Amino acid sequence: MVVKAEAWAAVAGLCRDDSRLGFDLLSCITGVDYPEREDGAEIEVIYNLDSIANHHELTVKVKLPRDDPRIASVEEIWRTADWHERETYDLLGVVFEGHHNLVRILCAEDWVGHPLRKDYEPPDSFHGIKNVIY
Repeated sequence: MVVKAEAWAAVAGLCRDDSRLGFDLLSCITGVDYPEREDGAEIEVIYNLDSIANHHELTVKVKLPRDDPRIASVEEIWRTADWHERETYDLLGVVFEGHHNLVRILCAEDWVGHPLRKDYEPPDSFHGIKNVIY
């Protein structure tokens, strides 16, 4: 299902709280960079939701503008969003508004850029350590 960014927080709450849906587990958040889409460059944030009790799953996509990808954090709805949002922020540059500690989780705090962006250029070195790519 595709959800507009401005509706995502309300939809996420409904997905968790409606007993017919009961999506009690956020198992993954990831993102995909689409710098050359016909309608303009965008990043899709993809949420994988699971209902343990109801035995069903749902994939939700939210499309964001690539030049300023911002979306409401859902860590207060699903606690597992904490690290997933940090990873997506670190690797793609998506800002999860309202996140309690949105800092890098995989790259060093002073790393420049977001490695999963398609136009990312890895540095030749980092703090004097040569980057060797085979």
